[in-house]
Amino acid sequence: MDTYDEEPVARREQPGDPADPVSPLPAGTDRDVPHDPRPGDATGVRETEGSAPDPAAARTGVAALSLRYQIAAALVLAVVAVAACVHLGMVFLHVAPANVVSKEHSKAINDWIYPEFEQNWKLFAPDPLQQNIDVQARAELLTGDGGRRTTGWYDLSALDGAAIDGNPLPSHTQQNELRRAWDFYVTSHDGQNRPVGLRGTLSEDYLRRAVALRLGREHAAQQGESVESVQVRSRTTEVPPPKWSGEKVSTASVYHRLPWWPLPDGERTEASAR
Repeated sequence: MDTYDEEPVARREQPGDPADPVSPLPAGTDRDVPHDPRPGDATGVRETEGSAPDPAAARTGVAALSLRYQIAAALVLAVVAVAACVHLGMVFLHVAPANVVSKEHSKAINDWIYPEFEQNWKLFAPDPLQQNIDVQARAELLTGDGGRRTTGWYDLSALDGAAIDGNPLPSHTQQNELRRAWDFYVTSHDGQNRPVGLRGTLSEDYLRRAVALRLGREHAAQQGESVESVQVRSRTTEVPPPKWSGEKVSTASVYHRLPWWPLPDGERTEASAR
């Protein structure tokens, strides 16, 4: 019998053959390029036809709230917006030059502004300070043996300035209490120190009380002494003009001295040494 040498036949690899750990790719796909699933499908699994994402799961923020809470949030926002508009309008009319609207509604504007939102500048008409005003005070003390003595003048403005200088967060009291008390007094009194209206008497009480407490804090009274009365004065000095200006001003200090104010019993106790 004749025998023939059979040529070896190449072994056809079957899918999943352990000899080839890499599963075959679909026909016509390059092995070097990984198969990219359908765009938008991170898992490569196609969604079933007719399925749609849940719209409730995509809502965030206010849209995720129920209708009742959405209505409540809308009402709160509306109230805040109206209050902000009213506040801005009141402040604008307060600082704007006098006009028909501000004169007609002056009482409502003042009730809204004072005292929390008071402004001490005028819109469209800035008036920078051209004077340095120091508020000074002294006290008359009743000593333990029945005698009386008068302290020297305490420059309260200078003490506030020293406390503010170098302080990154000075208190509102250090910056404004004394200055506003003096401005309040001056604007509510005439040239003869007579109060003008009810605010004049109120300004005297406010300034007297503020000064008495400050004198007690600065140890004007020694142990066993009591503060009987206080006196306030201001020292006004013109701010020198710049060197390039030809303006000439006097640099002499001008004093405005108020009369002695006896302290009521309650203020006398707070201002006296214990």
